[in-house]
Parts: sequence; structure tokens; C-alpha cells
Amino acid sequence: MAASAPQRVAWRHKLAFGLGMLANQMFPAALGIFMVVLVQDMGFPSWMWGILFFLPRVFDAVSDPIMGFISDNTRSRWGRRHHYVFLGAIVMGVSFIAMWQLHRSDGLTHNFVYFLLWSLVFYTGLTLFSIPYVAIGYEMSDDFHERTSIMAVAQWVGQWAWVIAPWFWVVMYDRRWFDNADAATRHLAWWVGGICMLLAMVPALFIPRRSSADDTHLIPLTWRHLGGGVREILNGFQEAFGSAPFRQLCFATFLIFNAFNTVAAFSFFIVVYHLFGGDTAAAGTWPTLFGSIGALITTFAVIPTVAWLSRRLGKKNAFMLSQGLSVIGYVLLWFLMVPGQPALFIIALPFFSFGIGGLFTLMMSMTADVCDLDELATGKRREGIFGAIYWWMVKFGFAIAGLLSGAIMSLVGFTPGAASQAAGAVDGLRLFYSGVPIVGTLLAMWVMRDYDLDEQRAAQVKAELARRSTAAAAAV
Repeated sequence: MAASAPQRVAWRHKLAFGLGMLANQMFPAALGIFMVVLVQDMGFPSWMWGILFFLPRVFDAVSDPIMGFISDNTRSRWGRRHHYVFLGAIVMGVSFIAMWQLHRSDGLTHNFVYFLLWSLVFYTGLTLFSIPYVAIGYEMSDDFHERTSIMAVAQWVGQWAWVIAPWFWVVMYDRRWFDNADAATRHLAWWVGGICMLLAMVPALFIPRRSSADDTHLIPLTWRHLGGGVREILNGFQEAFGSAPFRQLCFATFLIFNAFNTVAAFSFFIVVYHLFGGDTAAAGTWPTLFGSIGALITTFAVIPTVAWLSRRLGKKNAFMLSQGLSVIGYVLLWFLMVPGQPALFIIALPFFSFGIGGLFTLMMSMTADVCDLDELATGKRREGIFGAIYWWMVKFGFAIAGLLSGAIMSLVGFTPGAASQAAGAVDGLRLFYSGVPIVGTLLAMWVMRDYDLDEQRAAQVKAELARRSTAAAAAV
């Protein structure tokens, strides 16, 4: 797909991709908030919570590379990816609604098994949607900076999920709305699942597609070629991790994103139990404001700033600077979480928000650059498999993060939903809340210290691909 001139993308197509990102981020944003209800209100022990985080995401991580291979090699008049995005949107929406129809009267065991099974269906839909969707984004342009622009727009739109979702806490725990939080999740799930299903369909319907029905370079997706397909997936893993730049992107994302997710759910508990002594009613909207203000800062300050830094300093230097600022934010959160003065933590949020806010804006753009490097080495366009492997690292780490969350709560002696906590339990959560992301971010910065796929090298790769394409066309 290499071209000699920059491939500019119409604003409406960037927006269509961004609306898909809003769905892609709203589902996990809502899921992360709703999951608190399982332990806080429905009595799930922390080990069940850990399993519900871990098993579906392991399943998701295993299925992603398979979907990447299928997406890369689909012959269809609708192209390689768009119809999977549409089907995945339906499966995600329906299963998200279904898995939150939990009733206390059904008992703990029933609810645990019911939720686990519907989670597996949901993550199947997420794989069907997200892997082809991300690959569509990688294919939208071959220009070094236009790729960052596409991902910046997508992340800007997607960040609204994190602005909106924290307000679910207000609805869930305000008795003027619902009798209890689990009744609230049953109702909210219909709105989240239905609206996000429609949003997720937008990229499939409005981003241009090219027929792949006559593409003879693709591996046929038949039972006869099953063995070859499995070998291709395994070879894709080997060749992808043989690329030093791609390996660095994967490991750095794994460290930052999953260190963040290991402790993300603790923010609710820290605000309620540390700042307000365990009184959920007194905490009011402060848990919501923590997430919502941080997301607004990311939307209006971090993402535009990171995109600007990328053009001025290069993608690697923009990454280093943004992650360095996030470390300052995590340090400040330790000192600015002061009982009786909740507004102080707002000072830390602009620094804190550079972590995740800058991560995917840059990393998704950099992965698209790596796909060009892969084509130079192998002659294949494999956005699907590279996207799948990248997100496999993210999701497998996310599964581990879920287990670690439960383990940390058990280690420090924190009991969600209890009127009071053991001595040192809340401070233990606070220590891990700042410490785990700091360690993860510093390790990621060390991993990226010698990343060398800069604009100059990317231009050389693009020029060589264009030369090969011209030579191949002349030989026909």
C-alpha cells in the first residue's frame, strides 16, 4: 500500500474513525466502573473479582491474533475488515447489556457464572470489532505525521468516554435515581450497550473500503489451508517480535497501560475511604470529578499538546516527555490526597493525565510506521496481525492487572464495602496507587531509550517501498 505522496485523510473519515474509538473506550470505561458494584454492592469476594478480570481477557488475548490473521486475509467485496467491525459492534452491544442483568436474589454462584459466560461472549465481540477496526486506522494514511493526526483525533473523541463514564457513579449511588447500584447498572447497561453499538458501526459504514475479492496475494481462509494459516500466525508472532522497534512499542505499552490498570479501580476506594472516611454519601461527586476532570484535561490539553510535540520533537521524544510528566503526577497524588481537602488532588491531574493520554496517540501512530518496516522486510501488509499482537500484549497484561488488583487488596487487608478498614489498609492502597505506575512508566522509558524509527528512517522506508511498487508495475 506504499505511495510516493502523502495520503491525506478527509476530516469526516477521521471523525468516523474517532466515533469508533469512542465506543472502543466507552465499553471498558463503563465496565471498569460497573465492576466496582460486584464487590461493593453484590458481595463478590476479591478472588472472584480477580477471576472475572483475568479469564475473559486471557480468552480475548488468545483470539486476537487469530482475528488479525483472518482480517488480513479476507477476500470480500466489502474489503478485508469493515464487515467484521459491523458484526462485532452488534455482538458487543447485545452481550454488554445481557451480562449486567444481575439480580441479588439469584445468588452469588449463579451471578458469578452468568457474568463470566456473558463476559466471554462480550470479549468475542470485542475481538471481532477491535482488531479489524484498529487495522483500518493503520491503513488510512501512509504519511508519518498524518498518522499521528488520525490517532490524535480518534483519541480526542474517544476520551469523552472517560469524561462521561465517571458520572455513572453519581447515578449509581444517588438513591433519587435508583434503589441500589446493581439496579442502576442493569438500567445503564441498556444505554451504554445500545449507543456504543451504533457508534461502533460508524467506521464500517462511513470509512471508504476497497474490495479484496480478487486479491490473489491473500491466504485462502479454508479448512484446507488451516495448517498454513496457523503457521502464518506463528510466523507473524516471530517476525513481529523480531522487529526491535515493534518489540519496544509492545513492551513499553504493556508496562505503562497495565501498571495503570492494576491500580485504576483504587481511585474510587481512595477518595471514599481516605478523603471521606468510608462515607460514600459524603464523597458525593468527588470520585466522579477525579475521573472526569482528568479526562477533560486529556481531551483539551494533553492530546493536542502531544500531537504538537510529536511534530516538533519527534514521536519518541514526545513519548519520553509526556511519560516523564505523568511520573510527576503520580508523585503529586501521594502528597495531594489530603483528608478534608479533596480539591487538592486536582493540581496533580494535568501531570497525571499525560500518561495514558499521550500513550495511545503516539503508540498507534508508531505501530503504523512499523507496518511499513514489516512490508519492506517481508513484502506483506499485515496491519491486522500487528495490531492483534500489539493489543494482545495490552489485553494479556490487563488480565494480569485484574488479578494483581485483587491480590493487592488482599495483601494490604482492604475489604471493599466495609464500613471501616484495617489499620494501614487504605495507606497500603495509596502506596501501590502511586508506586506501581511510577515503576511501570520508568521501565517503559528505559525500554524506549534507543527507539530509532524516526521520521528520517520512516521516509527512507516509504521511498524504498514506492521504488519497489514502481518497479513491480513496470515489470507487468
